Amino acid sequence: MAAPIIAGMTATASRKGTLQELRRLAVRWGAGWWRIVHFASLMLVLALSPSSYHRANRAAMARHLYLGTAPILPWFAVLSALISLVVIRIVVVTALSYGLSRYALEMVVRVLVLELIPLTAALFVALRCTLPHGGEISALRLSGRLDARRAQGLDPMQQEVLPRIAAGVFAVVMLAAVSSVVTLVLAYLSVYGFTGGGFAAYTRTVGRVFGPAVTLIFALKILFLGLAVSVIPIASVLYDAPRAGSKTSAELQALVRMFLVILLIEAASLVGNYY
Repeated sequence: MAAPIIAGMTATASRKGTLQELRRLAVRWGAGWWRIVHFASLMLVLALSPSSYHRANRAAMARHLYLGTAPILPWFAVLSALISLVVIRIVVVTALSYGLSRYALEMVVRVLVLELIPLTAALFVALRCTLPHGGEISALRLSGRLDARRAQGLDPMQQEVLPRIAAGVFAVVMLAAVSSVVTLVLAYLSVYGFTGGGFAAYTRTVGRVFGPAVTLIFALKILFLGLAVSVIPIASVLYDAPRAGSKTSAELQALVRMFLVILLIEAASLVGNYY
């Protein structure tokens, strides 16, 4: 009789321990997202504050904007142009083979410009710019330089954090804008060649795709993707302190959160564009 009773008590204790662990994980998960939202709100307030644009802050902002965009913009434009040429050729040839040539350009614009280019630009900026920015902020935090600036009466959020976030958002917007223009030009040349005879029909097709609602969703999508890849890595390394026994670092947690937000943004844009 004793053995079944002991086994039942052990199973009950195990279930209670599992529920408590799940509750702690849920609370920790919610607290992490709340810190990210609070940090994003703080950055928005700083971005709208005139004190963030004093001479020293302007110099730091301009330097980060240049370093975050100029080195990667040419390479991304060339890479996106090559991929766009391949995709455009595949779509046009496939459409011609099925007698759907009138839908080829619209499909190219929807697939490449509306969906793939913003997502690719955000991921490219994350890998080349914003994730390294998170590492830099983490190094400044661990070395005590952020606290030293506070002790001197300076605001490290204005001088170190805000310029890096602005650089990430600006880089995503620039890469997406330049690559979209390059893709639209390549799509025209691939279908009509070096002639102006198809310009009227082409602009009608592009205008039919980019209606007011789609254009608004497209702009908001690029903006939110830029905010996601810029804010989350830095917020994670600033507020997620290492925990004993944890197998995940702040950088890995930032990566998971970033991909989750990107997935949600993509899903929301698809719903807005096609439903």
